[in-house]
Amino acid sequence: MFLQAVAHGHTTSNNFVAVLFPIVKDFGLIAATSTIGLLLAVAFFVEEKKGFLQPESFRVKKLAQLATLIWALTLIGSFVSELAVVLGGSFSDALSAELLRYFLLHTVIGHIYVAQFIILALLLFLNNQAKKVGTIYWALGASLLAVILPIFQSHSSGLSNHSIAIGSLVLHVIFITLWAGGVLGLFVVAPRERESSLRRFSSFALWAAIIVSLSGALNAYSRLNFFAAWNSPYASLVLLKIVLTFLLIAFGARHRKYIIAKKPEETYSLLGMEIVVMVATLAVGGWLSTLQPPSHEVKILPIQPPNLSRLFWSYSPDVLFLSILLIASALYIRGIVMLSKRGDKWPLGRTIAFFCGVGFADYATSGGIGIYAQYAFSYHMIAHMILGMIAPIGFVLSAPITLALRTLPIGRNHEERGIRGSVISLIHSKVMAFYTNPVVVLAIFDGSLFLLYMTPLFGAMMQSHTGHLIMDIHFLLSGYLFFHVIIGVDPNPRKVPHIVRIIILFAAMSIHAFFSIALLSTSTLLDGGYFASFHRTWNTDLMIDQHLGGSIGWAMGEIPILIALVATFIQWVRDDSREANRIDRAADRADAMGEDDELTEYNRYLASLREHDQQIDQ
Repeated sequence: MFLQAVAHGHTTSNNFVAVLFPIVKDFGLIAATSTIGLLLAVAFFVEEKKGFLQPESFRVKKLAQLATLIWALTLIGSFVSELAVVLGGSFSDALSAELLRYFLLHTVIGHIYVAQFIILALLLFLNNQAKKVGTIYWALGASLLAVILPIFQSHSSGLSNHSIAIGSLVLHVIFITLWAGGVLGLFVVAPRERESSLRRFSSFALWAAIIVSLSGALNAYSRLNFFAAWNSPYASLVLLKIVLTFLLIAFGARHRKYIIAKKPEETYSLLGMEIVVMVATLAVGGWLSTLQPPSHEVKILPIQPPNLSRLFWSYSPDVLFLSILLIASALYIRGIVMLSKRGDKWPLGRTIAFFCGVGFADYATSGGIGIYAQYAFSYHMIAHMILGMIAPIGFVLSAPITLALRTLPIGRNHEERGIRGSVISLIHSKVMAFYTNPVVVLAIFDGSLFLLYMTPLFGAMMQSHTGHLIMDIHFLLSGYLFFHVIIGVDPNPRKVPHIVRIIILFAAMSIHAFFSIALLSTSTLLDGGYFASFHRTWNTDLMIDQHLGGSIGWAMGEIPILIALVATFIQWVRDDSREANRIDRAADRADAMGEDDELTEYNRYLASLREHDQQIDQ
């Protein structure tokens, strides 16, 4: 009976469990936000020396470890409470070993709890072993991942407009935890670090407030997009959270005023009150996560057959991917503006290349191609080729790493490495040297095609929005890495000879052609029944559509590689020309000074070797 309840997801509960569950959720969210804030303080607020943590960092790091342990304990409580809610029983019912094992191993919610426990264990390990600020960056990223994981199995995932609901909620949670956690981090660090970090954090808090407000409004609309829903208890909590968020924005504006006026005493006095309001905001958010949004009947219309008009003008935003593109665009524009204020110019061609990449990536995920990619394999393959082959070229040629290195903040003194120094250290690290190895790049770029499409992985990932998102990000990043090594203008930890780049390009063309032929030769569907579930009235022969996807992948995949091949030849010729000009200038300079040039010195060296050999022979 209990196993059936777990499998079917019943949500009745006794009163005690129903009251305790949101309370445990609230404490967990507060502990998670505290962990993130304290790691944020170690990473960015407390001064380090050449990338190494200092005594003040270790004090805050211990507080982060304590917050992580509390987070883990609340996660256990939340797990048991949620199981009791699902079963509609008491805590004693939920503590059955058989039920716990089944819930963890055979339900999606249980899998998320397992993943969170693993991430928190990794977080504790990283935090305990961290001696460099780079390790704290990884720990901060892991903590953010642990916070957003439950969103992909929240009530939002069941909404008709789940893409909007999930994407907006992920943004909302990430930035409100960074914002609230950052305030807590400022509160616990020493006054000297607090004063030096306030202005930087104030700028970030402004961006965070904008994103939190917009994403919160969008998420509320996606859940409550009909009039009657606004009379529900769920809507009342949403309105309360809106009021608290605006109150936090008012605190932030007051902070900024005091910072500009250089009144640190008034600024510090506001931190305590702001933390109280933030705790209340997080508590309301945790309470909301335990409630089911008001349900309403949505009539889902069948997807219309594709035509040129629908392919070019249809638009259904993939909010999370679109937000990543918008944030990247905002940062890119901000970098250009910062250079302009310093009197430096950024090449227009690079800016055009960047926004071409943004446009292609958005079209492949939210435009007409992105929409139909969810319903037919052939259109999925078009979107794949755009994301993996075309959009990355634009991003690579826009030189984002170079722009970042020219505009990222440096350390607060000559001993602090700062964000810019950390990026430089990452570029020259052994990890990046490994991932920019041409053989590794080729294996990721082309090898992942076989791993994804020739195994059950493709069918499994197509079943959820999360799987779609992971695939899209992988296509874009693997394409960016490949073209960065081949035609990139950004700094690279290793200099790859042009002849090696050409060999890699020819190898990529051959492997890609072999993959396409394998796809054309398939006799079984690769999607695990995903596309058949839509019962579409067009392209009804799924096997023909799959073979069409193989042909499209072959044609669209070869053209960008040929373009990259031509670009590599051009770069090779230009490099040789620059080297020849350098040698000529050196020769002219040596001649003007009455010295031997490099060629003369090299000939003299060869002559000395020949004389030495002759003496040995005699």
